[in-house]
Amino acid sequence: MGILNSLLRAVTWWNGQTLNTQIFTWRKGVKVGEDEQGNVFYRNADDSKRWVIFNGEVEASRVSPDWHGWLHRTWDEPPTDRPLAHKKWEKPHQENLTGTAMAYVPAGSLRRVDPTPRRDYEAWTPE
Repeated sequence: MGILNSLLRAVTWWNGQTLNTQIFTWRKGVKVGEDEQGNVFYRNADDSKRWVIFNGEVEASRVSPDWHGWLHRTWDEPPTDRPLAHKKWEKPHQENLTGTAMAYVPAGSLRRVDPTPRRDYEAWTPE
């Protein structure tokens, strides 16, 4: 099974880092921090490149706003060095679940297990 996993890592990117990314990270990466999901953030020595190695599925919406700002150079200091101040009304970060089994499905949707017709509108009919 080890050979198959290595082959998959060489040609796929959506299930974790590729072999090339792993080698580049090993050679040039400086670990900056880790988020609550286990994603690890890196930069190179002169801070001209910043990247993330996802813990599991590669999905950009799994990066919290704090780390997203650092990755895209909105601020220079990573959240590990200078945490962002959060308001008490802010909700915790949640990844985008669109297209998954856990996606939001409103009442009346055909995707619901028990679709119930909506009664708050009437269908339009031309005159």
